Amino acid sequence: MVHDVEEVFLALDEEIAVFKTRTSLSCKSGCGKCCLKPDIEATVLEFIPFAYHLYKQGKAIEWLENPSLSNALCSILDSNLPGVGHCTSYNHRGMICRLFGFSAKLNKYGSKELITCQVIKTEQPEAFLTAYAETMAGSPTPLMRDYYMKMYGVDWELSQKFYPINTAIRKAIETVLHYYAYREEEGVVVTE
Repeated sequence: MVHDVEEVFLALDEEIAVFKTRTSLSCKSGCGKCCLKPDIEATVLEFIPFAYHLYKQGKAIEWLENPSLSNALCSILDSNLPGVGHCTSYNHRGMICRLFGFSAKLNKYGSKELITCQVIKTEQPEAFLTAYAETMAGSPTPLMRDYYMKMYGVDWELSQKFYPINTAIRKAIETVLHYYAYREEEGVVVTE
């Protein structure tokens, strides 16, 4: 399952890279403003790679006991880190973290609408307007719905419900620990 989610992420990251190159849109260095929203929601499945990464490092239980999982802000963040988003595990970030800023949703008329942040809109107005118009006209733009559908194909149960981000992270860690607890009891050697 981890590998399947990572493949979805790889395809998404590649599509976003093409979109960013074509439109010249980019995050402001050191910003991370979108990561500081207290109402970000995610699915359990999109944090399974992060949870598996913690498991392999022997840090999964420590994370479950982390009091920051009770906070509203994402527990993976460290506002003291330099760089975009201040993410302590950027390679294992969730799908919502990858999609926001450089993807589209379908509006009530079935047309694509670019989803991005206020910082990009105000600091890159010409590039934003061009990208928005191109997206509305049908230019290739990562579509949120398509990637969530790919996640449904990986594991419908873990991708159907959205939770506050830290709840999704906690449930992902619990899922990974539960999975490997039974494998270790049976004497199965885990190699992934």
